[in-house]
Amino acid sequence: MLDPTHLQSFLAVAQARNFTEAARRLGLQQSTVSQHVRKLEDAAGRRLFVRDTHSVALTPDGEAMTGFAQSILEANERARRWFAGSQLRGRLRFGTSEDFVATRLPELLRDFMREHSGVELELTVGVSAVLYDRLDAGELDLLLAKRRAGDERGQIVWRDRLAWIGAAGTWIDPAQPLPLILYPAPSITRSSALEALEREGRAWRITCTSRSLSGLRAAALAGLGVTVHARGLIPDGLQEMPATMRLPDVGEVAFVVQGARQGLRGPAAALAQTILASGDRLQRS
Repeated sequence: MLDPTHLQSFLAVAQARNFTEAARRLGLQQSTVSQHVRKLEDAAGRRLFVRDTHSVALTPDGEAMTGFAQSILEANERARRWFAGSQLRGRLRFGTSEDFVATRLPELLRDFMREHSGVELELTVGVSAVLYDRLDAGELDLLLAKRRAGDERGQIVWRDRLAWIGAAGTWIDPAQPLPLILYPAPSITRSSALEALEREGRAWRITCTSRSLSGLRAAALAGLGVTVHARGLIPDGLQEMPATMRLPDVGEVAFVVQGARQGLRGPAAALAQTILASGDRLQRS
């Protein structure tokens, strides 16, 4: 038997890639989370993480455990809701960045609505920065998006590296300004890209601006340039640009669920917990 509490701690570390962040998300001490992971490794008889002072990475057995852990915890939650009876009612205004449209988020939302038939879901898809504006204006109850620079609010679903991406065979002339495909401002990835280029003094020009991810993807497939995107959510047909292009490091991004300033409750709290428990299902790779 695998202890669900140990599995929850394991998944939190697997998603955050950081014991301290996982402990903060779970409201536990870091030592407690470490103990849970050790006990799970003892129960499985396998090492699940490779750890050093700078990083935490899953072993092959750890990768396998994420699938088992998710299935066990999801089954437990379905059973709990079945026998407790869902009492959730009311409207839930949920915003998500377009990054997640091609992931298993639609499946997750479908399952959530089946279990909570009394909830009326209003879904808004858009650019992360714009979703934050709507959340701050009281037009959304919950969002799933990239965390804004300098904003410590929200619960981390997972962290990811940002990467320069484009179509296969894209060639960049190092003697010419870098051709960019970007969201219009305000945009978190746009800011990250331009700040990285400015730090290195790299010349650039914008060849395409689109408010939708599908528009950016079409422009990249047409060979108009490169854009910045999370590695775990690279759209079909595009790929990370090779290191030989010597493009500047654009850092990492944290994907978070965040509610209104008065805190999470009711349907918003339930959906946030569902997303946090299923974070790995939302990554394309």
